[in-house]
Amino acid sequence: MFRQMLRSKIHRAKVTDACLEYEGSLTIDENLMDAAGILAYEAVVISNLNNGERFTTYAIPGPRDTGTISLNGPTARKGAIGDYIIIFCYEFYNEDEIKRHDPRIIKVDDKNRVIA
Repeated sequence: MFRQMLRSKIHRAKVTDACLEYEGSLTIDENLMDAAGILAYEAVVISNLNNGERFTTYAIPGPRDTGTISLNGPTARKGAIGDYIIIFCYEFYNEDEIKRHDPRIIKVDDKNRVIA
């Protein structure tokens, strides 16, 4: 049996942009994607701490060292610049893998730089 477990999360990232006229997705500074082990086009779940919205989309890499977190396409309606979000990434694990499982928790400062 497989269970879906949290693989990683980026905690309290600040939304830096919202682009309604984009095809869709969430742009994430590539440094943050690397730290969390999130791949380009991988599914992510977003929880907006400011308005309670929760939605699923996919991640695309943004420029390194910019702190970019951009809500694109329809997701631009789910938050505003300055909102704080949590970005979750899940994976399926078998029972043996779960025993060793330890999700990556990436904490960031107000400029979306990794602090822990």
